[in-house]
Amino acid sequence: MAQHYDVIVIGGGHNGLVNAAYLAKAGKKVLALERRHVLGGAAVTEEIIPGFLFSECSYVVSLLRPEIIRELDLPRHGLEILPLDGTFTPMLNGDYLWRMNDHARTQREIRRHSRLDAEAYDEFSKMMTPMCRFVKPMLSMIPPDPTTLNPRDLKQLHFMLQRFRSLSSDERYTLIQLMTMSAADFLDQWFETDALKATMSASGIIGTFLGIRSPGTAYVLLHHYMGEIDGAFRSWGFSRGGTGAISNAIGAAAREAGVEIRTQAAVDKILVKNGRAAGVVLKSGEEICATVVSSSVDPHLTFEKFMQPSDLPSDFLEGVRRYKYRGSSGKVNIALDGLPEFKAMPGTGAHLRGAISISPGVEYMERAYDDAKYGNFSRRPYIDMVIPSLTDPSVAPPGKHVLSCFVQYAPYKLAQGTWDDQREAFGDTVVNTIAEHAPNIKKLIIGRQVLTPLDLEREFGLTQGNIFQGELSLEQLFFLRPVPGWAYYRTPIDGLYMCGSATHPGGGIMGAPGRIASQVILKEWKKSSGGSRSDRSKPSASNGAKPHNQAAPPAPTIAKTTTAPAAKHEEPTLTESLNEAPLTADDVANAPSDSTIAPDSEKN
Repeated sequence: MAQHYDVIVIGGGHNGLVNAAYLAKAGKKVLALERRHVLGGAAVTEEIIPGFLFSECSYVVSLLRPEIIRELDLPRHGLEILPLDGTFTPMLNGDYLWRMNDHARTQREIRRHSRLDAEAYDEFSKMMTPMCRFVKPMLSMIPPDPTTLNPRDLKQLHFMLQRFRSLSSDERYTLIQLMTMSAADFLDQWFETDALKATMSASGIIGTFLGIRSPGTAYVLLHHYMGEIDGAFRSWGFSRGGTGAISNAIGAAAREAGVEIRTQAAVDKILVKNGRAAGVVLKSGEEICATVVSSSVDPHLTFEKFMQPSDLPSDFLEGVRRYKYRGSSGKVNIALDGLPEFKAMPGTGAHLRGAISISPGVEYMERAYDDAKYGNFSRRPYIDMVIPSLTDPSVAPPGKHVLSCFVQYAPYKLAQGTWDDQREAFGDTVVNTIAEHAPNIKKLIIGRQVLTPLDLEREFGLTQGNIFQGELSLEQLFFLRPVPGWAYYRTPIDGLYMCGSATHPGGGIMGAPGRIASQVILKEWKKSSGGSRSDRSKPSASNGAKPHNQAAPPAPTIAKTTTAPAAKHEEPTLTESLNEAPLTADDVANAPSDSTIAPDSEKN
């Protein structure tokens, strides 16, 4: 007889583990299934070269929601975030730009290149603060759909409109620009230094098949600017032990809550009986039953690989097929016998402890994109490098180092040949590009791992190698992610939910999709005690829902902030947060800010 669980979570990445942990904390019997031998999905640490621990895919942390860290008590389970000290950009003329965690020193450094930019940098930081504060609550809510007449959606839209009206005139214009402009054009309004604009705009292309002058990339820049550590926006850091330590901490919290976690348990199909999810069948042939199935893998795997087309409405399936992945990046992990020395700043100083960005100019970045548009990896790519062993010596033997290189562009579909044929040529291009700035790099290499978009798809289950389970482009954000009309974490199949980065608010080591999806599932579960879930989830003709769509549940809400004598901030319990009334514009306006802009510690 097949085992039965309350919930089966497909995928042991950080979102799946967050989802499982919250459901188990609410008293559900939860099973999490991971295809690989190790937990973490793309947030994983592995010893690829003996003695060297690589954060194979994701390599820095910042977007992980503070409420998840607190509610799951992740520091007690081993999570420790170490600060990333600014960004060093070597330039083609032999000079450099180095933004540090010390704001005054960064301003002096920028003033070397432009007095006007040094002054504008302060104003830019001040303007981005309200932008981040405006967007931050959206990372913890179900995105309302403005195309429906659902009262709950309209209430949330009114709430957002009131918050928008509370911004100053300049802030409103800036927010609209961030939602519509390209990263480079947006930054052109603020700065004149080429290397500064190129390095900052690089954040706008991560996870997209777009160039820095493509409309919509300014929002992606803001998405990454939203990163915070200890309440400070645009702060980035390393997890001690690699990014796999984040997944392990969440996994430990999940196990403590009662989650059963199985690795090397690849799902073959999602069972659907009488129009509702009933469990899964593993590739081994084992059948496992559940009341709810929550998938943290992407829509292609969930709906096209694990399910039959006859199980799904044709219009929904067509939307899934239109969803864009278009992987555009690769990763090169290198074991070093020593530290690279850059011609622009010889020696092994503090500039190596932060990010090292090969983004010397706007034209350089756009030409890298030009190669990718025509099906080739960039001959001179944008590279974001970190040497985590300088901050966390545990990831490399004494005197040795780990160099982690995120590379763009590497299109999933090549114009000529295959990635199996081009893998080493791609790796050589990355090393040669670094060597233009740090000539000693080649003689330091002990070994390397080259991950192409095809490798990311094969090994980590990222369709077309997209690191965010789908592009962060405007038509795939908020209420449009992953399919218009289905941004509520529900699916057309009763009892089947989505909880991965393909849902709002998107990718990065964030955990928000897993947390919000757990709240939706628990609300549905609570309602199910009063009647049939199938009856409840069907849209009525009068609610304005699209065909096959479901009425949105009340959005997960944030507890109203009040002034209390206790110094310690107490987070509401999960049950309490589900019962809270939505925030009003006055609540937001009067609430004390819990996040500030960090001096200059952003990755890009």
